[in-house]
Amino acid sequence: MFDLGWTELLLIGIVALIVVGPKDLPGMFRTLGRFTGKMKNMAREFQRAMNDAADEAGMKDVAKDLKSATSAKSMGLDKLNEAADKFEKWDPSKAVKREPGPATAAMTEERAEQAKKIRENAAKTAEARKAAEAAAAAESAPADAPVPDPSAPKPGSAAGDDSK
Repeated sequence: MFDLGWTELLLIGIVALIVVGPKDLPGMFRTLGRFTGKMKNMAREFQRAMNDAADEAGMKDVAKDLKSATSAKSMGLDKLNEAADKFEKWDPSKAVKREPGPATAAMTEERAEQAKKIRENAAKTAEARKAAEAAAAAESAPADAPVPDPSAPKPGSAAGDDSK
């Protein structure tokens, strides 16, 4: 409250002793103590009344909301700082290899089966296309012309290249 040091208090005590006198000094200090006690009590009651009024008006809720809205955690800054720390400590030469989990292993097996089915369907479609081409070539070719072998490579293509 007041910034009084020991020297100031000593000076005030000496002046009070001279002005009031040694007989009335204890009574004056008692009265001064009661007066300061009453002032503190009034200040406490005033503070309590102000807090109650703020509670009724919802100020505590607003203050709580403002504090939570401006906290680093609600803004995600704590996660950002955590990620930055991890990035600073990351050493690419020490890459960690992880074993796939059971869900990943199951998905890998499913995808391998799907790829196998796709390859089988593509092979069947290619065989059907080659058979249809051979049949169309046999119908359009003259009777004395030789029938081309569907398994033989076409001229200008690499042997075994069935990607067309």
